[in-house]
Amino acid sequence: MTGRVVPAGGLERFALNSATTKHWPLPDLVAGCVEAGVTQVGLWREDLVAPGPTGAASLLRDAGLTVTSLCRGGFFTTPDWYDDNRRAIEEAATIGAPELVLVSGGLPPGSRDLDGTRDRITEAIGRLVPDALAAGVRLAIEPLHPMFASDRCAVSTLGQALDMAELFPVAAVGVVVDTYHVWWDPDVWRQIARAADRIACFQLADWITPLPAGVLLGRGLPGTGCVDMARFVRAVDAAGYTGPVEVEVFHEEVWARPGAEVLAEAVEGYRAAMAG
Repeated sequence: MTGRVVPAGGLERFALNSATTKHWPLPDLVAGCVEAGVTQVGLWREDLVAPGPTGAASLLRDAGLTVTSLCRGGFFTTPDWYDDNRRAIEEAATIGAPELVLVSGGLPPGSRDLDGTRDRITEAIGRLVPDALAAGVRLAIEPLHPMFASDRCAVSTLGQALDMAELFPVAAVGVVVDTYHVWWDPDVWRQIARAADRIACFQLADWITPLPAGVLLGRGLPGTGCVDMARFVRAVDAAGYTGPVEVEVFHEEVWARPGAEVLAEAVEGYRAAMAG
């Protein structure tokens, strides 16, 4: 594919997550999105380091871009989790991100108590609820594939994430539906229907095989793997979700390509999923 500019038509819900173009500096990402007619972006906290949250907010605002989510908060089993998550909430509010994605953390060092870890995560989220409500930022619990349960996220299914979220006000806590992490779950369709207005963020990324050595970096652009993206789109739409659809991909080969080329292919995959 050689096209560098993506027509704006049909992109009303599309959002480029900056993880997909990891080596595209924020000013270049902003310029590339403007050129392509993309009006929404999902950001990571490292994107805010160089310009600072206020500088990033100004850059995005001047370009007419809306932030769909900020990643990440969480890692509730680390010693400084509370202060770091409060800073993350403040950063999200500063850049206008309505959702703060939570990667909740895995087992504490030396622990084998998975149930106890999930209880600890739930308690931590509850402690952050007043801060989130005050800032107007929703905490979005993201379940990760079970292969990450030990070290990155003890929340492995959408059902587990909803069990936690439903303990708190819907304005404060929601869930993330990321196709890469939940496509394998035979109960996911029932859980998406259950989620309804708890869906805070919807992300497309494909599962490619064979997985590379670093499975965390094994995501593919939509349409390059085995996930039925269109079925997920139909399911979240049927649940009443009408919000942004982010493309979020981690893969060294994708990151090595020019940002505008990756953005164009991400749009193609998004359009195919939405049309299916």
